[in-house]
Amino acid sequence: MDAERAPIAAPTAAMFDDDHASKALGVELLEAADGRALTRMRVTHEMVNGHSIAHGGYVFLLADTAFACACNSHGPVTVAAGAQITFLTPVHEDDVLYARAVERHTRGRGGIYDTTVFRGEPDSEIVAEFRGHSRSVESRKDGEA
Repeated sequence: MDAERAPIAAPTAAMFDDDHASKALGVELLEAADGRALTRMRVTHEMVNGHSIAHGGYVFLLADTAFACACNSHGPVTVAAGAQITFLTPVHEDDVLYARAVERHTRGRGGIYDTTVFRGEPDSEIVAEFRGHSRSVESRKDGEA
């Protein structure tokens, strides 16, 4: 897969470099360009809830990170205006998850992105579906969104 990996767009690389939350949880950015992104994360013991499955918030975070990377691949600073997720099957400790985000529609400052979360390998068993709505914003003078 590494040989086929797409480049990471400069705006996304800059954003992900400062994404301390995702990095602290082991999220890796594998691809990001042209409204698409692919991220990966291993489910750790600390991410498992009282039902012995991964807490849904961690699955959401992985999908949301892929969504953020996809919608920022074009350049303007873009944030989530809203998002929803549907969990299709439980995720367990040591599962390796991939989230693939794809731009579906943009108009003006808004966009819609779908992110599929897979277990094991990209495009394999689907464990969750996420839809995010983006909004491009102007950067503040101090460089923050």
